[in-house]
Amino acid sequence: MSSLTTASGYTSFLKDIKSRIRSAQYQALRAANKELVGLYWDIGKSIHEKQQTEGWGKAVIQTLAADLQSEFPGQSGFSATNLWYMRQFLRGV
Repeated sequence: MSSLTTASGYTSFLKDIKSRIRSAQYQALRAANKELVGLYWDIGKSIHEKQQTEGWGKAVIQTLAADLQSEFPGQSGFSATNLWYMRQFLRGV
């Protein structure tokens, strides 16, 4: 054990730094989740609006899901099922 780790005040200093790191990580996670919920709501709204104004049917969900998965490979969340959930989330179903 080095003399630094046994020095007066180091243990509390380390504890404070670790606490600040955890707090920042939590805040970043909350911000990211907030952005994703907003994005999902907006995607659901956009789908709903296009279906209403353009007369698009259910098939647009499958096509959109395939195109999004192709554009963002390895990124989950854009399956046809999830896009339906996004649309339902908007409508409160």
